[in-house]
Amino acid sequence: MSKQVTRRPKKQDLRKERREEQIRREAERKRRQKRSRITIISTIVAVAVIAVGLTSFIVYNNTHGQSQTQTRPIVNPQYPPVDNIYCEQQEQLAFHIHAHLTLYINGQQSPLPAQIGIASDQSCLYWLHTHDTSGVIHMEAPIQSSFVLGNFLNEWSTEFPSVGYPSELDQTGWQAYVNGKPYTGDFHKIPLQAHTLITLAYNTPHVVPDTTYNWNGL
Repeated sequence: MSKQVTRRPKKQDLRKERREEQIRREAERKRRQKRSRITIISTIVAVAVIAVGLTSFIVYNNTHGQSQTQTRPIVNPQYPPVDNIYCEQQEQLAFHIHAHLTLYINGQQSPLPAQIGIASDQSCLYWLHTHDTSGVIHMEAPIQSSFVLGNFLNEWSTEFPSVGYPSELDQTGWQAYVNGKPYTGDFHKIPLQAHTLITLAYNTPHVVPDTTYNWNGL
């Protein structure tokens, strides 16, 4: 019976195996690096896309002065959205605040008309509206929102011009006051916040701006 002899690997075979193992490890290391780079790049791209979308959203809302951007049903086609402010069938009370506007034109106080923002057939009312001639602007929206005076004036001039819209509001030369203090910027950009007191004067010197108002629980 012959005895089997186990052949010991030669040195060059061992070196070859070590080189092949090193090559395999290096290839695996490069594959891991490549996968890592792809993951990082994908993450950066995703973050950039989200950032661009968020920036566009913020810019849009800042431009339009409020934060409600989704499409809502149009109750009455005769009263389309203005600055993305809708005319709703019912009052929206999720966001409900009030501001006050006093107008002086050519030396006389000009009362803010009633029913601005309320459809003549009572089918709907805009989120920004007036009920009476007190000067109170009601803001009632379905979500937390931000509005500026220009939103209200745009609504008044485009959908309710017959409700005593003064042509002087389209002119320059107005003096503006917010809570009794002079406002030097574009009065259309005055933020409408809870209990903001706005006084606008056209061709009316020495106006005493509003500093207080009896909100009577509003």
